[in-house]
Amino acid sequence: MTDQLPMPVTAPLSSAQKTQLINLIRRAARAEIMPRFRSLDAGEIDTKKDENDLVTAADIAAEAMITRGLQMAFPHALVVGEEAISKNPDLLKGIGDAELCFIIDPVDGTWNFAKGMPLFGTIIAVCRFGQPVLGLIYDPIGDDLIITDNTSPSVWQTRTGRQRGISTAAAKPLDQMAGYMHIRLMPPADRALMWSKVGVLSYVGTLRCAAHEYRLLATGAIDFILSGYLNCWDHAAGVLLCQQAGGKAAMMDDTPYNAGMTSGYLLSASSEAVWDSVARHFADLGSNT
Repeated sequence: MTDQLPMPVTAPLSSAQKTQLINLIRRAARAEIMPRFRSLDAGEIDTKKDENDLVTAADIAAEAMITRGLQMAFPHALVVGEEAISKNPDLLKGIGDAELCFIIDPVDGTWNFAKGMPLFGTIIAVCRFGQPVLGLIYDPIGDDLIITDNTSPSVWQTRTGRQRGISTAAAKPLDQMAGYMHIRLMPPADRALMWSKVGVLSYVGTLRCAAHEYRLLATGAIDFILSGYLNCWDHAAGVLLCQQAGGKAAMMDDTPYNAGMTSGYLLSASSEAVWDSVARHFADLGSNT
């Protein structure tokens, strides 16, 4: 991966290109995702690593449609999706060197989708040399989205195109904080450490859907997300949405997040004060692995 270059001061996509991107996501949801929701045959659901890591016909078809659209609109960009990467992990190596890269998670929350739970979304991140510069999280159920880029505050956009500003929650004491942690995906030693320390927090859980976890963080409903499972398609857009809504996102050693990273712990929080408090409380995380 090349040395990280300064983030450009101009928006990564024009207003017309953003509209084109949003329309593409909506078309993919209407054509490939929603017709299959609660209508999947057994042969349209498969496992990847294990029974908790699923892929469906909707994931594959939506990613193919979005990929084709992006490659036509941005022929010089690197376009990578979760399902393509799962088949060819070497695709990850190009993200840090790409001047313009689109990262697609066509159906984030696939387990929920496959089980008929209406808690899933489509995530698109645009990166420059691995640095997120545009993030979009779309909810096919509500037909709305949150979006931002490196020059703009995060906003919530309805299906009619109306926008309103969003912001992360105000700082609060540790024992009043609620957040999402992906503890079951951590190494055994870290899982034990986490379970010994989460009791002081007001609430800790997971939605099995990064799209809605980051939406709730960016809109002020929760206080933090802590994850050691650094799939770029899960985090790159949400990190930027958190930051542009008033929060802080960084690795637990306080280094900046980059979509090319594959190891370490990423903490996204509603403010710098909350980030500092959570990071101090879990400072030993990773020390025994």
